[in-house]
Amino acid sequence: MKQVCLFSVLFFLLMSNTASAQPDSSKQMPHYKNVIRYNLSSAFIFGADKYIVFGYERVVSSHQSFSINIGGASLPKLVTVNTDSFSTQKDRKRNGYNISADYRFYLSKENTHAIPHGVYIGPYYSYNQFNRETEWTHTGSTNRDVLTTSNFSIHTIGFEAGYQFILWKRLALDFVMAGPGLGFYKCKASFDGNVNAEDKEQLLEGVKQLLTQKFPGMDFVFSEKQFDSNGTLKTSAIGYRYIIHIGFLF
Repeated sequence: MKQVCLFSVLFFLLMSNTASAQPDSSKQMPHYKNVIRYNLSSAFIFGADKYIVFGYERVVSSHQSFSINIGGASLPKLVTVNTDSFSTQKDRKRNGYNISADYRFYLSKENTHAIPHGVYIGPYYSYNQFNRETEWTHTGSTNRDVLTTSNFSIHTIGFEAGYQFILWKRLALDFVMAGPGLGFYKCKASFDGNVNAEDKEQLLEGVKQLLTQKFPGMDFVFSEKQFDSNGTLKTSAIGYRYIIHIGFLF
């Protein structure tokens, strides 16, 4: 929440600066058609060492563009989770990737600059895949370790609205401020070694806690959901997209 507030303040400061310095039509900036960019907000939330996503935006007409983003992503760092029988020890592996795309319609009546500077709306699609291997220690008398492997995927489709600033003719700050959508979530968990039914139930509850404790919004998505007997959890829910990109025009 603190990160969202910080980015919101930055956005409104930039808006105020833009409103107080509207250019004459004769002083429009050069019209560059390409932007390369970096997903700044998600890297800040998840950690820049494990969330490195770059994007490319291409202007295709006087009021439209498309963009695609791809890169490595991972779940947040391990937190201490304790069930009745197990506690987390360490992550052996934590990786994944993100792919997303959108199509933007820049609103000519709202913009005094040439695109890609200005207000835009449009549809988007996003896919995230996260993989994790976690060691657990049995807290009972057996004192044995168990390895869980979880694969978590999210498909999201929705509609976004945002504003892209162009500063010093080449620096782009892109704010996706509103991005409601429908997300489809699936998590599959498996276990290394023989695990009885009681231990399996405890470990699945622990895997769910790992998803909900530090992953923004997952406590809401999975609040009343449980893994089935095959170790699979599937659900859908209304989601929200909020992103800040920093980029360069060419």
